[in-house]
Amino acid sequence: MGRKNGKLTKSERHNLITAKLRGMPALRVSELASDIGVSTETIRRDLAELNERGLISRTYGGAARPLEPEPKYAERDSLYAADREHIAAALCTLINDGEVLIIGSGSTTFHAAVRLAAEKKKLVCFTDSPLIASALAQNPTFKVHLAPGLYSDDEKCVWGAETVNYLNGVFANYAILGCSGFTAEGVSNADADIAQTYLCMVSRASKTIVVADHSKICRDSVSVYAGWNRISRLVTDMYPADEELLAAIRRSGTEITIASKEWGALQH
Repeated sequence: MGRKNGKLTKSERHNLITAKLRGMPALRVSELASDIGVSTETIRRDLAELNERGLISRTYGGAARPLEPEPKYAERDSLYAADREHIAAALCTLINDGEVLIIGSGSTTFHAAVRLAAEKKKLVCFTDSPLIASALAQNPTFKVHLAPGLYSDDEKCVWGAETVNYLNGVFANYAILGCSGFTAEGVSNADADIAQTYLCMVSRASKTIVVADHSKICRDSVSVYAGWNRISRLVTDMYPADEELLAAIRRSGTEITIASKEWGALQH
C-alpha cells in the first residue's frame, strides 16, 4: 500500500513510532500526532494495535518501550555464567578484607558471593538471599546475617516490610546489587517489591556497586530502584555503546569497571 496525499501509511507510522521509542523511553499521543501529522485518534488506534502485537507498552496518554519479562532465578542462573565469573573477579579487586557489605539477591551477586568467600577475610555480610548467605558462610572468617521476611521461591530471596525494617538498622561500606536492566534513567528490577529492598540497601551503604552482564544494557524493567547519582560504580563485561546511557552515567560521576577474561578489570 502506497502513500496517500503525501501522508504516511499505517505501516510506515507503526515503524516510525517503534523507531522513536528506541531512542527515548516514552512518547505522548499529542507529540506523536504533531510529529507525524495525523489526528490524536489515529495515533491512539496505532498505539492500540502496536500494544496488541507486543511492540510497545500502552500508557496513560501515550506509549513506552515494551517491558521484557525476566526469567525466573532458576532459568537465568546458567545464562552468561562465564561473563558473571569475570564480573565477580573484577568486583573482588574493589573490596578489602574486614569491610561490611550488603549483598542483594540475584544470579550475578551469587557469583560475586562465591568469589568473595574464596578470596577475602573477615567480611561482615548482610543479605536477603539464603543462597548467597550459604555461599558466604563457606568462609569461616565471615560473619553472615540473613534478613527476615516473606520468602519468594521464584527469586530465592526474602522481601517485604520485615526485610526493609531489618535492613534499616544496618550500615555498610558497600551495597552490592544486581538488576534486571539499566538505562539512562537508572537501574531497575522486574519485581517492584524486591526493588524496594534494593532501594533500602542503597540507602544503608556508603557506596553502591551494581554488577550486571551485557544483556542488561539499555533494558527497561518495571521498577527503577536507583538513579545513577546513587550508584558509585558499575561492574559489567561490555562497555555500553548507547550515548544517552553513557552521558547519564558520566554526569552522575559513576565509575565503570569492564571485566573480561582477556583484559581483566579495566577502569574507565
